Order: sequence, then C-alpha cells, then structure tokens
Amino acid sequence: MAEWNLGTSDKKGLKKETEKAILVGVVTQNQTKEQVEEYMDELEFLAMTAGAVTVKKYMQKLPHPHNSTFVGKGKVEEIELYLEHHDDIDMVIFDDDLTGKQTNVLEEIFKVKIIDRSTLILDIFASRAQTAQAKTQVELAQMQYMLPRLRGLWDHLERQRGGIGMRGPGEQEIETDRRIVRDKISLLKKKLEKIDLQNKTQRKNRGALIRVALVGYTNVGKSTLMNVLSKSKVFAENKLFATLDTTVRKVVFGSMPFLLSDTVGFIRKLPHHLVESFKSTLDEVRESDIVVHVVDMAHPQYEDHINTVNKTLKDLDIGEKPTFMVFNKLDLYRERNFDELLDEETKENILTELLEKHQNSTDDPVIFISAQEKENLQSFREILGDMIKQQYEIRYPYQTKTW
Repeated sequence: MAEWNLGTSDKKGLKKETEKAILVGVVTQNQTKEQVEEYMDELEFLAMTAGAVTVKKYMQKLPHPHNSTFVGKGKVEEIELYLEHHDDIDMVIFDDDLTGKQTNVLEEIFKVKIIDRSTLILDIFASRAQTAQAKTQVELAQMQYMLPRLRGLWDHLERQRGGIGMRGPGEQEIETDRRIVRDKISLLKKKLEKIDLQNKTQRKNRGALIRVALVGYTNVGKSTLMNVLSKSKVFAENKLFATLDTTVRKVVFGSMPFLLSDTVGFIRKLPHHLVESFKSTLDEVRESDIVVHVVDMAHPQYEDHINTVNKTLKDLDIGEKPTFMVFNKLDLYRERNFDELLDEETKENILTELLEKHQNSTDDPVIFISAQEKENLQSFREILGDMIKQQYEIRYPYQTKTW
C-alpha cells in the first residue's frame, strides 16, 4: 500500500525561533467591536502558544468579509505599507477561516506567510499531540481543512491563473491531488475507528468505578486541579491547549475510589471540522457519571466561556449529567479585581454576593477555589465526595459500602 506524507513534516508547529506576527480581524454585522477585541486577544494568546509574538493588530468594520482579500482595499494597502517598513514581520494571522483564493491573493500582496485561526489551532494541536489517537485526529483535521483549499495551497499550480491554461493537465493534476487527500482521509477515519474501539475496550476494563470528568474552557486550570487531586504529574502550563490527550487517574477520597479524567479544553470559534475530529477525545465525558465544569473566574469573559462549554457539550450530545461548577483561580481574581484599600470584610462580602449570584443561576453545586494555592480544596473534596457517594448508591442500591 502506498505511503503518503501529505500534511506531515519533520518539524511540527511553527519554527522554534520566535516569529513576529500581525493580527487581523473583521467586525461584522453580527458582532460588536468589544467581542472582536476579545477574540483578537485570544488570537494573540494562540499565537504566543504557537511561538509567535504579536507586534500589531488591525480591525475593520465590514458588512461581510471581502471575497478575495477578506478585508477591504484600504486596509490591505495599510497593512502592505506597514510590512514594507517592517521587513522583520514573518506572518499575518487572520481571526477567521480564509479560502484558498484569499490565502493566495494575500500572500501575493503581502509577500509573507498568511495564516488563519484554524491553521494556527491545528499548528498548536500538531505540536501538542502525544498519543496515536491525538496525532491521527490532528492529521485528519488537517486533511479535511486542506481538501477544499488545494487550488490555493498547491505549489505546482502557483503560476497558473485565469481560465486559459487551467484546463487539461493542470486540472487532472489537482484532481489527482484531491483523490490522494480523500483516500488519506478515509484511511485516517478507519484508523481512528480502530483506536476508538481499543479505547472503548479499555474503558470497559476499568471496572465499575464511578467516573468524574473535568471539562472547561482551555487554560482554566483543569490539569492543575487534577495534579492536586490525584497527586500525579499531568502536564500543565499557562498556554492554550496544554493538554490535548485525555488523562485518566484513579483517585481515592478516604476509602472511596473513583476515576478522574482531564480532557482537552474548549475554545470559541473552534472550527466545525476540528470539533468533529475530536469527538472521540470527549468520549470520557460522554461516559462519565459526574461532570466537573472548571471555570477561570479571573478571566473577564468567563461567562462567555461557560456558555461556550455548555453549547459544545450540547452539540456533542453529552446529555444531562450531575454537574459541579468549580470557579478556579480565586487568588488571581482577588489580585485583578480587589483594590488594596478594600478591607477584608468588604472583599468577603463581594465574594459572597458573587457566589450567591452563581448559585441562584443553577441547580448545580457551586464553589470558588484556587487549585494553585490549594484554597477551599477541602470543601471541594467534601461536595464532590457526596456526589460520588450518591452515584454509587444509585448504581448499587442493595450493596452496603464502607464509605
């Protein structure tokens, strides 16, 4: 069987040395300027995670993105002029997906690398993937993303423009390329099905323990919380998608054992084909008994993050499960929101009111903690322990347990 190396490289991700980037976003009719600014801040964090430093941001208000250049003619000229005076810029990153035509046209104008949000996320995923499952999922997502953009991406068609000259061998060649990519996608899907079957068997072999899944937006501290609870070393850092593979650990509260899994973080504007590729990664959530929804309460847009996670879980048909809302990074929240002139009583009153607000908006248990500083962890353990005990009693109503 033929072996293809499409979409693969000896070096994963962006170059090791720091690259300089310009970020570009568009404010459309369905978005506010504030929303797009928040997306652009997140795009800057994504770029930093991939190894690039942002030197400038451009935003433009348009009814809809331009067909060939995404932004308008004036904005293109403005960016082009900046690039002419700053020849150390390596790339321009757009906050939305570009078509192959847009990428092609912009590369010709700007003479630098053109990247969109999906490409950037895929680059980070490619550099973070460790297991066979994650690597296969990343490659599948790359292939699915590449397929409709072949005309803009393929080097051997770079010099062929317009209608004349695009017929004949050129068309045959790109059709061959499409067939190769489709065959590769088919092979990767079969490989993933086999891996999913193996993982399903592994999950069955774990016995009858109650399963708890940590979910949440990317970079909210799920891996840090897992490390504290399971006393194990799961990779954690202040970057997006630090964890890509699902990690499962056996944890014991007193004499009560359960399985705790850490899943890939969610993100806004996550491309649909990426969500599809990573569905099997979230099988641990689908098969869990309890969901612990971790939130970064220090982030100014944390309520949007909560909605994004809830929507993604709904899209994945996770179903209704007992959920524990855990607001993490309490120490950072105090640091960012409390004036040093405030007395301790006032600070506590503010936190109490905020906690009551979130408790009144849901039927699920709610708690504020700091996994990093190990604050309120004892209360967290007690609430989670009670939830696990209830699940054991539901599953084994006629068996006497010692916990």
